[in-house]
Amino acid sequence: MSKKDQQQQRDLLESERNFRLLVEGVADYALYMLDPTGVITSWNIGGERIKGYAPSEIIGQHFSRFYTDIDRANGKPARALRIAREQGRYEDEGWRVRKDGTFFWASVVIDPIYEDGRLVGFAKITRDITERREAQLKLEQMHKQLAESQKLDALGQLTGGVAHDFNNLLMIISGSLHTLKKAVGDDVKCQRALSAIEGATRRGASLTSQLLTFARRQSLNPQAVDVAERIDGVREVLDAAVGSAVTLKFDIDRGVWPVMVDVTEFETALVNLVINARDAMPGGGVITISARNEKTAGEASTGGHVAISVEDTGAGIAPDVLGKIFDPFFTTKPIGKGTGLGLSQVHGFAHQAGGTVKVASELGKGTSITMLLPRKDAAADAEDVAAVETSGSGTVLLVEDNPDVAAVSTGLLEQLGYTVRRVANAEAALREIELDGIDLVFSDIVMPGKMDGLGLARHLKAVRPRLPILLTSGYSDAALNVRGDFPILRKPYEIHELSQAIAKLPR
Repeated sequence: MSKKDQQQQRDLLESERNFRLLVEGVADYALYMLDPTGVITSWNIGGERIKGYAPSEIIGQHFSRFYTDIDRANGKPARALRIAREQGRYEDEGWRVRKDGTFFWASVVIDPIYEDGRLVGFAKITRDITERREAQLKLEQMHKQLAESQKLDALGQLTGGVAHDFNNLLMIISGSLHTLKKAVGDDVKCQRALSAIEGATRRGASLTSQLLTFARRQSLNPQAVDVAERIDGVREVLDAAVGSAVTLKFDIDRGVWPVMVDVTEFETALVNLVINARDAMPGGGVITISARNEKTAGEASTGGHVAISVEDTGAGIAPDVLGKIFDPFFTTKPIGKGTGLGLSQVHGFAHQAGGTVKVASELGKGTSITMLLPRKDAAADAEDVAAVETSGSGTVLLVEDNPDVAAVSTGLLEQLGYTVRRVANAEAALREIELDGIDLVFSDIVMPGKMDGLGLARHLKAVRPRLPILLTSGYSDAALNVRGDFPILRKPYEIHELSQAIAKLPR
C-alpha cells in the first residue's frame, strides 16, 4: 500500500472517529441508528439521558418500545419507517415512553440510509420538547382566555346597555301603576289587572337584575337576608336543576342569623354551587345544603358568620386541581359543558360580602364548599323599617334626562309631599341650585353632557356640603366608583323605597 493510500486510510479512520465522538457526545439529542427492520444498532449519550437506557440495554432491541401501547397497536412505528423509506424523510411529534415508564413529548426525525443504492438502515433523531410544548399550551390557553374574556366583555356591554334601557321602561311602568291603583279606587276587576301588571313588572326587574349580574355590571345592593327563607325560596329551582338522578337534602339549623348580602348574587352563588356538585356526580348521588351559625372565640356578641355549605357524594377533587377551582375560566368539564365562571362568581360574591369560601374534598368521597358570610350587624336593625310611605316637605331638584322617567319620578315625589323642580343635565342643575330654594338633589347617574350624576354629586358635596344628595341608576359602570360616598337607589324603585331612601339621607 502506497504512502498516499495509507494516509487516506488514516484520514478516513480519523474522520470516522471524530464523527463517532460527535454523535456519542451530543447530550440534548438522542442520535442512533436502526437496521432496515427497526432494530437499534447504535446509541449515544443523548439517548441514555432522554430515554434512560444504557447502550447495553437497548442495542439489539426494536425501536417500537419507545412508543405508547396505543401507538404500537395502531402500527405507528412500522408506518414511520415506511414513510421515511418512501418519501425520504419522516417527521413527527408525539408521546414517547422512557425506561421508567414516564412519558415525554418528543420531536422525531427519521432519515433512510442508503449504500450503493441499497437501504442499509435509518438514522433517527429524537429530542425531548416537553417543556416547550407545555409553554406553547399555556400560551394558547392564555389566548383562549383572553378571547373568551373579550367575548364576555362585549356581551356584557350589550347586556348592560339593554338592561339599562329596560330598567327605565320598568321604572315608567311601576311608577305609573302606583298612580293608577289610587285612581281606580275599589274597582276589584281593575285592581286585579293592575296587580297582575305589578307582578310581571317585578319579575321583569328580577330578570334584568340577573342579566346585569351575568354581565358583571350589577352594583351590589346589600340588604338583610333571611338565609333559611331564601334557601327555601329557591328550592324549586334547585330541584329542577339537579334532575331525577340526584337527591337534594336540606339541613338548616333553627335560628340561623340573617346576613347582609345582595339577594340576587346570593341566589346565583347557591345555584352555581349546586350545579357544580351535580356535575361532579354524573351517575347520581346526594347533595346536602346546610346552614349554621359559627362564632369564633373573642368575637363580640354581635359578631360571627353564617356557614352555608353544599356537599356532594361525588368523586372529589384531585389535589393538583383544588387550588385552581376558583380561577376564572378554569374547568375540568368537556368543551361546551361549562364556562369555568360558576365557582369564580361564588368566590367573588363571598369576598365582596366581607366573607370567604372554604373547600374540603377527598378523592372518592366527595366535596364540600362552604360560604362564610358575616352576620348582619344587629345595630342596623333599626334601619329596616317597614315598607311604608312617609310624608315629606321641601323642594327636590330632580336631575333626569329621560322625560318619561322624569314624569314618573316627579309624580312619586309629589305624592310624598315634595315640590319638584326638574332639569335634564348636570350643567342645568348647577344653574338651578344657584337660585337657592333646593332642599334635596335626586339625580340619575347616567346623563348626557360633560358631567354625569356622580360628578355633579361630588361637586355639590365640595361647594354645598350640607345639601342632601340621592343618586339613582338602573345600570352604570360609573356607579362602581361611588364606593359608598353617596346613597344609590336602584331602578326600578317603588314609592316606599324612594320614601325610605330619602328618610335615611343625612341632614
